[in-house]
Amino acid sequence: MGVKKKREVQVAAVTVCHQDLETLRSFADVEGTNLASLLLHCVQLTDGVSQIQSVKQIVPLLEKVDKNGVCDPATQSCLDILAGIYFSLALKNPLKKVLASSLNGLPEFFLTEATHSFTSHLQEELNTADLHSYRKVIDNISSCMENFNLGRSSVVNLLENVLQFLNKSLIEILEENRKFAGNHIVQTQLMNDLLVGIRVSMTLVQKVQGLQGDLCSEPGSPIWQTVCDLLSMFTRCLNDDDLLQTIQSTSGLAVILFVKTMFHPPEKLPGLISSLLLQSVDCTSIPEWFMNSCRSLCCADVSASTLLFLCQGTLAMLDWQDRSMGPSGEALLLDTVRVLFTLSSHMFMELDNHHHSQPQSAPIFLDGHGGVVGRQRIKESTLEMFLSRILASWTNSAIQILESSSPNLKASLNGDSSIARRLLEYVYTHWEHPLDALRHQTKIIFRNLLQMHQLTMGGADSVTDPFFLELTKSLLKLEWHIKGKYSCLGCLVESIGVEHILSIDKTIPSQILEVMGDQSLVPYASDLLETMFKNHKSHLKCQTVTNTWMDEWHETWVSPLLSILCGGNLDQKSYVIDYYLPRLLNYSPESLQYMVKILQASIDTETGSYNRRGALGALMACLRTARAHGHLQSATHAWEDLMCGTRIKQGLIHQHCQVRIDTLGLLCESNRSTEVVSIEEMQWVRFFITYNLNSQSPGVRQQICSLLKKLFCRIQESSQVLYKLEQRKSAPDSESGSSSERPPVSLQQYKNFMSSVCNILFEALFPGSSYSTRFSALSILGSVAEVFAVSEGNIQPVYQLSHDIDAGRFQILMECFTSTFEEVKTLAFDLLMKLSSVTARQFQDAEKLQGLFQAALELSTSTKPYDCVTASYLLNLLIWQDALPASLTASQAQQLTHRAHGAAEKATVLERNTLVVIKCLMENLEDEISQAEDSLLQAASSFPMYGRVHCITRAFQKLPLNDLRLVSEWRPVVEGLLLLSYRLSAVVSPVIQSSSPEGLIPMDTDSESASRLQVILNEIQPRDTNAYFNQAKILKECDSFDLEDLSASVSNIDSSAEIKGKETKTCDVTAQMVLVCCWRSMKEVALLLGTLCQLLPMRPVPESSNGLLTVQQVKEIGDYFKQHLLQSRHRGAFELAYTGFVKLTEILNRCSAVSLQKLPEQWLWNVLEEIKSSDPSSKLCATRRSAGIPFYIQALLASEPKKSKMDLLKITMKELISLALSVDGSKGTVPQVHALNILRALFRDTRLGENIIPYVADGAKAAILGFTSPVWAVRNSSTLLFSSLITRIFGVKRGKDELSKTNRMTGREFFSRFPELYPFLLKQLETVANTVDSDTGKPDRHPSMFLLLLVLERLYPSPMDGTSSALSLAPFVPFIIRCGRSPIYRSREMAARALVPFITIDQIPSTLHALLDSLPNSTDQCFRQNHIHGTLLQVFHLLQAYVTDSRHRTNADFQHELSDITACTKAKLWLATRQNPCLVTRAVYIDILFLLTKCLDRPAESKQPALQSLGLQEDVRRIVLGSELVTGFPWTFKVPGLPQYLQSLTKLAIPEVWASLAEAEGQAIAIPLSFSRLLESSFPEVRLLTLDTLLERVMSSELEEKGPPPLLCSMGEDFLLLAMKENHPGCFCQVLKILYHMNPSEWLSQTEHCVHLSPKEFLIWTMDIASKDRSEIQSVALKLASKLIAHHVQTCEENKDSIAPELRQWVQLVVWSCGDHLPTASRLAAAEVLTSATPLFLTNPRPILELQDTLALWKCVLTLLQSEEQAVREAATEIVTVAMSQGNTCQSTAGGSHTGMEGSICDLQMRDPKARREFAFCQVNASVALALALAVLCDLLQQWDQLVPGLPILLGWLLGESDDPQYLMQSPHQGEDDYIFEKSEVNFWAETLTFVRYLCWQLFHLPCQSGQPYPHSQLCHLQTIASEKRHLVSELFRELPLSAEFLKTVEYTRLRIQEERSLAVLRLLAFLEGKEVLRAEDCPREWRQLMAPRTEASC
Repeated sequence: MGVKKKREVQVAAVTVCHQDLETLRSFADVEGTNLASLLLHCVQLTDGVSQIQSVKQIVPLLEKVDKNGVCDPATQSCLDILAGIYFSLALKNPLKKVLASSLNGLPEFFLTEATHSFTSHLQEELNTADLHSYRKVIDNISSCMENFNLGRSSVVNLLENVLQFLNKSLIEILEENRKFAGNHIVQTQLMNDLLVGIRVSMTLVQKVQGLQGDLCSEPGSPIWQTVCDLLSMFTRCLNDDDLLQTIQSTSGLAVILFVKTMFHPPEKLPGLISSLLLQSVDCTSIPEWFMNSCRSLCCADVSASTLLFLCQGTLAMLDWQDRSMGPSGEALLLDTVRVLFTLSSHMFMELDNHHHSQPQSAPIFLDGHGGVVGRQRIKESTLEMFLSRILASWTNSAIQILESSSPNLKASLNGDSSIARRLLEYVYTHWEHPLDALRHQTKIIFRNLLQMHQLTMGGADSVTDPFFLELTKSLLKLEWHIKGKYSCLGCLVESIGVEHILSIDKTIPSQILEVMGDQSLVPYASDLLETMFKNHKSHLKCQTVTNTWMDEWHETWVSPLLSILCGGNLDQKSYVIDYYLPRLLNYSPESLQYMVKILQASIDTETGSYNRRGALGALMACLRTARAHGHLQSATHAWEDLMCGTRIKQGLIHQHCQVRIDTLGLLCESNRSTEVVSIEEMQWVRFFITYNLNSQSPGVRQQICSLLKKLFCRIQESSQVLYKLEQRKSAPDSESGSSSERPPVSLQQYKNFMSSVCNILFEALFPGSSYSTRFSALSILGSVAEVFAVSEGNIQPVYQLSHDIDAGRFQILMECFTSTFEEVKTLAFDLLMKLSSVTARQFQDAEKLQGLFQAALELSTSTKPYDCVTASYLLNLLIWQDALPASLTASQAQQLTHRAHGAAEKATVLERNTLVVIKCLMENLEDEISQAEDSLLQAASSFPMYGRVHCITRAFQKLPLNDLRLVSEWRPVVEGLLLLSYRLSAVVSPVIQSSSPEGLIPMDTDSESASRLQVILNEIQPRDTNAYFNQAKILKECDSFDLEDLSASVSNIDSSAEIKGKETKTCDVTAQMVLVCCWRSMKEVALLLGTLCQLLPMRPVPESSNGLLTVQQVKEIGDYFKQHLLQSRHRGAFELAYTGFVKLTEILNRCSAVSLQKLPEQWLWNVLEEIKSSDPSSKLCATRRSAGIPFYIQALLASEPKKSKMDLLKITMKELISLALSVDGSKGTVPQVHALNILRALFRDTRLGENIIPYVADGAKAAILGFTSPVWAVRNSSTLLFSSLITRIFGVKRGKDELSKTNRMTGREFFSRFPELYPFLLKQLETVANTVDSDTGKPDRHPSMFLLLLVLERLYPSPMDGTSSALSLAPFVPFIIRCGRSPIYRSREMAARALVPFITIDQIPSTLHALLDSLPNSTDQCFRQNHIHGTLLQVFHLLQAYVTDSRHRTNADFQHELSDITACTKAKLWLATRQNPCLVTRAVYIDILFLLTKCLDRPAESKQPALQSLGLQEDVRRIVLGSELVTGFPWTFKVPGLPQYLQSLTKLAIPEVWASLAEAEGQAIAIPLSFSRLLESSFPEVRLLTLDTLLERVMSSELEEKGPPPLLCSMGEDFLLLAMKENHPGCFCQVLKILYHMNPSEWLSQTEHCVHLSPKEFLIWTMDIASKDRSEIQSVALKLASKLIAHHVQTCEENKDSIAPELRQWVQLVVWSCGDHLPTASRLAAAEVLTSATPLFLTNPRPILELQDTLALWKCVLTLLQSEEQAVREAATEIVTVAMSQGNTCQSTAGGSHTGMEGSICDLQMRDPKARREFAFCQVNASVALALALAVLCDLLQQWDQLVPGLPILLGWLLGESDDPQYLMQSPHQGEDDYIFEKSEVNFWAETLTFVRYLCWQLFHLPCQSGQPYPHSQLCHLQTIASEKRHLVSELFRELPLSAEFLKTVEYTRLRIQEERSLAVLRLLAFLEGKEVLRAEDCPREWRQLMAPRTEASC
């Protein structure tokens, strides 16, 4: 939206040698009009852009020269100099192209001489022998051939020499590349040169005309031999796998191009290339030159990559159009694709199985011995990418040749051909590949495949074509979570249109929109929808004569969209708005009117809840999108013609954040950056900012700041237009009139608006403001400072923030540094840096600067980690503003003045200040390290050193270290820093490297434990070496340890663990304090060293003057990182050491010094050898998941250049996998554990990307095999590795569903990517299945089965599984079925779930038949219950999948197949009866019956239910009536499977109970089983399911606004009795819920009769439960008690005093339930209670409760509105909404509305009833609800005539009279020293002064409106308290130290807040007593005075 600065073009100026310069001077004429003068002037210019203008004048000048004579010497010399200039320029210099372009217009008269000059200079270039100059020569050859006639002529003249040079240079570059093997920086440059040389060679052959004829006519000439040598060179590069694949690919193109150029006759060329690809070259029939040059390509052993790139060259370099190659060309095309198929990773198995059936005409699959060639798979992702591109290229070539091909080729390439099927198979296999580019290629292949089939159809109708019909059907059958389905459907729509697809299923648009809640599918779904609706509209427009077609289009595409926008889930709506809505509006802008019309009608009719955007949100989203894309002409058009302003205001404070964002976006966004912002827009934006700064969502805050920045940019850019307009109209000839006054008015409005916005933002930075508010305010202020910055040039800022900042506001910004959130500190620092003039003005007080500096130094040693961050920002601010204390810089002043001159002064001052501060910090740090070396405990408690290091690191990071001026002074500083870092690390590392760093220091301080402290301190050396890991540790007795021997080593440690701190207080040193000090110190040292390596320039030798670090120092840093990464045990320490080490390795890999560049490789080999050696004395940590070892190796590998061959990764993975798969136990299991842990880290590292994928299969093997190890450590590491592999393969789990559809893939895709796993998993599964149920009688647990099934259950069949047997999932099915016999219950469950995706929907019925038939009959004598259970689980899961997926099948087929399944199930009915003694299997069988009854209970048309026709209903009834539910349970104890059996049986019985009740309705028939009987069961499982069913029925009746069924009304006694005796929490909770949802009048009267409690006693009993229990029961009991209390009040209206005690108890219960100490559920219940009680107790015109109780409930509402949890706040806003919807609160009781910008904000404060009525029925956010609640409360006090008694209570709220003054100076961290990690309850949303502001605003207006006098006696007490508090605050302020806002932040903030509260109360009291007059319009100004920063006087 802002002004985009054009990037300045950098043009290097051209220079010439001294001799040429003298030549030009000698030929230049006096007038300066000849060519020599022009060139002389040109080369004397220093600006390249100016030289371009001079070059362009050359040809026009030469055109004026007299052409009659011979070219004079001056011109010849000038042309010669021009040729020299051309060849001296770099390839990318614009001057080179301009010169070439100009010389292309050279007059013909000069061409001969110019060509001669260029030829001679090119010859000089070709004569160079310097290898480093080869690239420049090759670039010059390339530029000569690129649209430059003179250059091309020169190359043609020297063609032989050019080719010889290219051959020589390529040979030498290749040889040089081999010499520098391992030096990837040099190799990268050389390989790039090699690539360019090959490309230039190809360009020569392609662009030099007649070259082919010359070669054919002179096959033995030197040029022929050179071309042969080049061909041989290309072949060599093609076969060299050590080169980059880009070079190999280009070499493949070059080989085919040169062969095509050299081979004669051309008719035989396709046959030669075909034999080359098929590896069937007849060496006797090919030319000798070919054999000599391409011998390696003619042999049998050719790599897969070589074949691949030859195929690419074949497709790219040959002409496939117009059958130019004849039938042999068609054969070559088919042979090429067959070769590509053999190279495809998923084809090799199929070819192996079927190669004997291949026709003889396809020798591609056979080698000379009848074996299959091309077995090498394409494993690397880059080669897979090449393969996909080449296949796509093949389809393009096929389309070209099909346009004029033979019938045979068309038959070979139609949709039913084998080639088409294989292409389809490739698409299906790769359409969900993780590489985006590869997925894109599959889309191209599919689209081309459709086009190929259309070309073979001969004009037939595509819609009725069987291939397209079958393809459409198969694609639509697939699930929508498959990404490839979308792109393929889009291609299909482009080919056959969308009408056919919509005719199959009209709900497809809705189905696609439904899946747009998944972010991974959104781009694909939106692309498909766009393709479809565009195609549909075009079709309707062409086919329909009338205008009704637009309505049909809207109904199909817009209506589902609006449905989603109004009612979809949040993610779904967001993605639809971002991706789909803009496309729809861009294509059909006229649809906006339709959308607005529908949504406007919906807004007034809907009643949404707080978590829905509703129609208002949908409307705002549509309008915002329309305006942002230019479909609304102006802002006023949006709300004048389409909607009213009230809707805008409702949207700006809507409860749903996205509605607010969309409404703000509507105001701020515009497609025109200079559109003037209207006064209404500014008014509404200001209104928005007032109530939306405190947003907890980071995303919302970011969007708010971004949108407002767009608005500010619009204001700035439109103001420039207004300034220009004003200047034009102020001219003498401008028209006069009112129109000329508009620009000044608008500009003034802009200034006023920006000033008012900044006022709001600064007011929001009050003491105690939340992090969210501060972040938003500072971000917006930063945007203001950035957009309206003072800039040079013609831009005139309409507003400058610096003009509105005084000392008070500067102090506000400084106090932002005290925030515990670093983001706030950063924003404040950046803002102060942008306001440097203001900052410099405020930093004039020397005493203040000294105080700030001292505060920063003190904070840098604080024990609170965030204090050192504050210190770093303060120090950096002082450094950058040149505001260091004079005492610190006095010694440097003279030297500084001498050094700082001119433009470099600022940089030098900055560098000098940084140096001074770092030296100061280093001095302090050195002293503290010395003390820590004596006593680490004292350091941890009094001066932890990590703060100093942190400040030093931050100072370095802010400094431009690559451009230092004081290098000589920095070197000793850097050396000293390194030494200090090592010393500090040596002090703290014993703790970090100890066996148990978390608990070294005992927390007891008695003398006995103090004596043990020395023992522990002596034992902090690492103990978990490999020897410790392999051998048991023998603990010594305590008395065997001689304490006296330690006296010398620990003499400096105090005899107790108490340390005297700086403030002379005694503090206990705990293990946590020591640990925090140590690991944070290690962290900061690591980050400092990493920063030094990353930012400081290195010097290769000590004598070098251009660097600060020597090579030796870098090596020492690397050794430091190695030691601590490999030996640290604390995760925080080695994770952050890893961060620093990564910075080091990245620098080393980019370093030009070979010795440094090789260091990572050396370190890697060393650690791998140490891991493999398994030395018992090794200090490598074998526990804690190998601690820092994986991080160390990860850093070394991840920093390897991605464009290299990744050799380190390949070798490392080979070593690690070898160790992980090792079965040799001679070296122990430690290396295997390390390998598994390292592999886990590498597979988790996203930076390795696709490079790690080739090793996934081996990693999976290691994990699965390792899981069977007898050693627990190996099994544990294998499990962790397996988990990482599952995530790497199937993606990050995005939902709660363990088997989410987005985290699965087809078996074909899985096994094509990891083909080694197909035989491995199959073999492992077969082994497990064959022995899973052995006859030995001992259960074989087979641990690997668990992992196998975890993998297999994530696979599902591919669409090609029915047509191709390769990689089919069918072989796994019988083994999975047999795994269901496992003796392990969990394994049987997993086998059942894993089986489901392996069975297609068509195969499920037959599989179910087979499984049911395998179950034993009741007469069988021998069977195993494990077998039965596993089989039944498989039947259940398959049946469940079948009935849920069968919605795609016709009803008749579905019911028929289900009936057959039912018949098979009935044959095994005995399993559900007592004939089956096993309750577990009985339960599963009953679950199957329950599932069948649910499905069969849906009768077809005009037919009786299948449930009855099959007799299943009678069988079920017989089972239920014969079950233990009726006859009673014979067990007195829990038998195995009883809970599952009871649950299954009860689920089956409940429908029978309902059916029996329906049959017996109105008849006196005894029911054998009733709900009452079920509720009497002694088993909670039965009671809970029964209660769930009854509760569901009660709630459904309540939603339908019907009375409860008669059955439930008659069960009131049962519920009451159950409530009294129920001891199961779940059942008890459900009973209370049922009573709550029932009408109390129906059951409350029965309490005395049933439970011997009166209704009041029952109420008290309920409230007792609500006050004691803190679980879900408490919430339900509270709601029930509230409903009962309301019932009592409504039934006892005449005698309310009788329930007064209960009312008071209920109020106390509600108040207690709103406490922050309770769980969120309790407060949500309290909010719901208050919502329902609002009309009766909160807003009743005739108050029922006493005033104090009523106000207590209102205080609860205010408390909930300020809750930390957003859900609680949103629930509380419902209370306010209900309160405002009451008749007495909606009526206008006060004055008229305000107008203007100020009034629009004030009316919501919220005294204006008209303003409140706008939001009476609107969902508002909590900030607005808080203001509204206070306004409503004050109105109610007036209505109740309770202002006089109510005002003292409200003033008490304002004063906070419950606060104890003594707490003001208590640090929140007192008492936390022992438990520094424990956090107390804290509210990061509530802002005390916001509440005070709103309440103060209301109270200032109350007296004005009431006109009642207030008795002095009632307010005197409050005045006394307020005065005392203010006096106490003043006293406490005096006790605070200087810079207390930094050093005592918490105490300072508390005092500030209390000061503001006291001052506000005193002013109010003075106003009420008439001592002070306060007008309504003065309130904002007065409030700003209240909020002003504290002055020194008040302190």
